[in-house]
Amino acid sequence: MATILLVEDGTTLAETLRYNLEREGYSVLVAADGVQGLELARRDHPDLIVLDIMLPRLDGFSVCRILRQESDVPIIMLTARQDEVDRIAGLELGADDYISKPFSLGEFLARVRAIMRRTERQPRSGREVLEAGALKVDTSSRRAWREGGELTLPQKEFDLLTCLIRNRGIALSRDLLLERVWGLDFIGDSRTVDVHIRWLREKIEPDPSRPRYIQTVRGVGYRFEAPDEA
Repeated sequence: MATILLVEDGTTLAETLRYNLEREGYSVLVAADGVQGLELARRDHPDLIVLDIMLPRLDGFSVCRILRQESDVPIIMLTARQDEVDRIAGLELGADDYISKPFSLGEFLARVRAIMRRTERQPRSGREVLEAGALKVDTSSRRAWREGGELTLPQKEFDLLTCLIRNRGIALSRDLLLERVWGLDFIGDSRTVDVHIRWLREKIEPDPSRPRYIQTVRGVGYRFEAPDEA
């Protein structure tokens, strides 16, 4: 049974969401503030975290930032604020989805199901070693290296890098990358791709401000080029 951690200080909303998630077959943990939410996330390793932004003791942005340094667990952020800047901030911190209050229960459950289906997908079983310039990626062990030094890549960054290398020299749109890496049922923002590209560049590029591997194709998306092959 998959476990969902709900970090929400609104008692009525928390109980409503808990009840309906349990009816869907999930095990649900509830935290009423950011500190408790962080503690439960570290202790119980949930399969999904639903995280409100406006929380006592530690706000949702801070919780998300800390969790992203430790884990690739999917995160859905909730907010009563309508500002686009909050949405962008949440995505840039690594949230997988973002829902503005008030929202319909049907929409909320649909987004939860979509993310849970994606996390259930199994990685490729066949061994494949990809090499490009100073980069080496082993898809079987899900490990990657740059100039012999091992990289720390969360799941989505690893999948994104693998997709780009397999299609080197080809401009891939953000929508196509969302489909291949996040899945057809992804409900979210294409800026998610831009955020993960930025993180990847910080890890694989000698100078992220002047990328050699991941090239931006204006009006399209991104193209991977190995420097010694371009």
